[in-house]
Amino acid sequence: MSTEFTEWLRGRSDDQLRALVAVRPELITPVPAHVEGLAGRASSPSAIGRVLDRLDRFTLSVVEALVVLPTPVDYRRLRTQMARALPEGVAAPTLQAALKETVERLRTLALVYGPHTALTPAPGVREVLETPAGLGPPAAQVFRHHSAERLTELVQDIGGGGGDTRQALTGLLGDPQVVGRLIQEISPQARSALSELAWGPASGRVPNARREVRVAAAQSPIEELLSRALLGATGSETVVLPREIGLFLRGGRIHRELSPVPPALSGAARDRRLADRTAAGQAFAFTRSVEELCERWGADPPGVLRSGGLAVRDLKRTAGLLDLPEWVMGLIIEVTYAAGMVATSGGVDGDWLPTPAYDGWRVKSTEDRWVMLASAWLTMDRVPGVIGERDERDRLLNALHPDLRRSAAAEVRATTLGLLRAAGPGVAPALESVRGRLAWEQPRRRGGRRDQLVEFTLREAEQIGVTGLGALTGHGCALLPGGGRAEPAGALLAPLLPEPLDHVLLQADLTAVAPGPLTGDLRRWLALAAEVESTGGATVYRFGERSIRRVLDAGQGADEILAMLERHSTTPVPQPLSYLVTDVARRHGRMRVGTASAYIRCDDPSLLDEVMADKRTFPLRLRRLAPTVIASKSARATLVDSLRAMGYAPAAESLDGDVIIAQLDVRRTDSQPSSRSSGTFNGPEADVVAAAVRAVRAGDAAHRSRRAPVDAPEGQVPRSPATATLNALRDAIRQGSQVWIGYLDSQGNATSRILEPARMEGGYLTAYDETRAAVHRFALHRITGISDIN
Repeated sequence: MSTEFTEWLRGRSDDQLRALVAVRPELITPVPAHVEGLAGRASSPSAIGRVLDRLDRFTLSVVEALVVLPTPVDYRRLRTQMARALPEGVAAPTLQAALKETVERLRTLALVYGPHTALTPAPGVREVLETPAGLGPPAAQVFRHHSAERLTELVQDIGGGGGDTRQALTGLLGDPQVVGRLIQEISPQARSALSELAWGPASGRVPNARREVRVAAAQSPIEELLSRALLGATGSETVVLPREIGLFLRGGRIHRELSPVPPALSGAARDRRLADRTAAGQAFAFTRSVEELCERWGADPPGVLRSGGLAVRDLKRTAGLLDLPEWVMGLIIEVTYAAGMVATSGGVDGDWLPTPAYDGWRVKSTEDRWVMLASAWLTMDRVPGVIGERDERDRLLNALHPDLRRSAAAEVRATTLGLLRAAGPGVAPALESVRGRLAWEQPRRRGGRRDQLVEFTLREAEQIGVTGLGALTGHGCALLPGGGRAEPAGALLAPLLPEPLDHVLLQADLTAVAPGPLTGDLRRWLALAAEVESTGGATVYRFGERSIRRVLDAGQGADEILAMLERHSTTPVPQPLSYLVTDVARRHGRMRVGTASAYIRCDDPSLLDEVMADKRTFPLRLRRLAPTVIASKSARATLVDSLRAMGYAPAAESLDGDVIIAQLDVRRTDSQPSSRSSGTFNGPEADVVAAAVRAVRAGDAAHRSRRAPVDAPEGQVPRSPATATLNALRDAIRQGSQVWIGYLDSQGNATSRILEPARMEGGYLTAYDETRAAVHRFALHRITGISDIN
């Protein structure tokens, strides 16, 4: 770690240090003991890599230029170098303003330090940026493993003198005249090979790369380059272009083309109101699909695979029942799971069942239900788009499979939707335009998988209703962190949603037509009393004997069914439908099935005579016990299903003789889903940042002065209730004041400490301990009490 960097960091003001840790919160997790610790943490490879990943292309290019140019770098030289890559159409004042702002930002991030006349990359930046701007390593690094004899041969063939051969070779390759002469000597094929490596990547693979060839013996283009040190071997089959040669081939430029302005997002212009209304329709449909999924899985849950996912056949079956494409069904299932409304029932042969959270969600308003679903999608770490693909071990990725997690999923969604917000209202950017802008915003994170996540985000946002016609909606914008909307997303969505209907049109052909979306209670009742025949602008339900029997099994009588139909129909109940209900109800329950294994009981002996005479009942192994009772060795459920298949209408009864009412929608699981959300982190609070800086300053002062610890106050150690202690510590963190606490050490002995608290999280308090003259972490459960310093 550089002493100059530490002293520069120590000389920063408190405001500047607060700005640093606010944008790089990992530097105070936990709070370092002094400025040297802060400098060491800021220059660690992991911390530098993390902050470099957040830089845009122009800012990263400035860092790359500072790494490539000999340090320290004068600001004017840096500006001249950056201007050489300026594309046509970008004015010089634009570059100057952007460069000045970028250098200040890099100072704030502690990636660059020093005055304008001596800008220097922070320690560790060079090591993390192994190939800045696509350039290879310097010649000294490329040839550091070559033997002294080989280096002597290279220097002699290039035309150098004696002395230190390693330094001589580095000096020769750094001389533009020498490099120009060497390139003129080689064949056009060799020059073409250099051109391919000039703008990166600077490495390539060739067989037997470590061959030792002299200029006179070179026969192939690669041997011409190796013999003149225009290429260096870094492995048995790897060669690399030294940085000095790359800069010469680029004409002294570090970057080919570089714009300080991000590429504009291009796409179709949409009517904003139309886009919002279209998205509201999608939001309504998505919410209803989630409700229907939970209702169906509550009545007929699919099993859990041994691998933990959902079987392909169950996904196809559910998609068919809801009349949706499989990828949409996979999205609905994953979002429902992420929202905590579906989980496994546990055990080896468990099922996927709704959780009690679904019952609480179901009674909310449509807009609030959508906000819960959209928020779960935005922050979940699962990627529904890869359902049906295969992993690196050629295993199928099923819905709800644990391997659908991707750590970057939530961040890519938030960034992509942020770009749509930046495009402006009513603009639907094209996919390639979004990918190009994202590649400029975060060049170190680009790649095939990231491009795939961007495509999934745009497709899923349209399906969920966050976007409409490709443009970000007002309620979708309100979901994003820092959306800048005064109204919440639900309030913006509510006026756009269709009003649910509480009526249907009953027809004489035993069908009911719903001319629009129905209220939840009516739609659930119709799903029980009828079969969905077709969907679209209007939903058609068909009544039949089987569906009417379901309502009777659920405990409703014929009068209740007819009253329900009359109450919710704009037309009179057709006579055929009324006859159907009364006829099925008349026959329903005349025959009772209980447990013997099972028995049949009926007050009409002639009906049991008919059953006994029916040859189809032979597999049930029936036995007549009395004129009104038949016993069977089959299970009660099997017996009921078999008799219904034969055309009878039995009802199941309990051991007490009461009719068992079928509860089709009460199955729930108490298990909680293991889906993790990676919510967007907006940085630590200002009070925490200020307290952390104070602790670092205090620790640094003690570290430099090596001051003696102060004595703890005399008397009994403080004791106070836990709630009062926590509240007092929070106040001390906000105010930057000192407190006196009692603390139990590892042996259980009570000790007194004078602290300046910095932050409190995860059950621990980080504070500067005046009695020990150092920064320590204290377990909150060991603090006996707190008191002010008198």
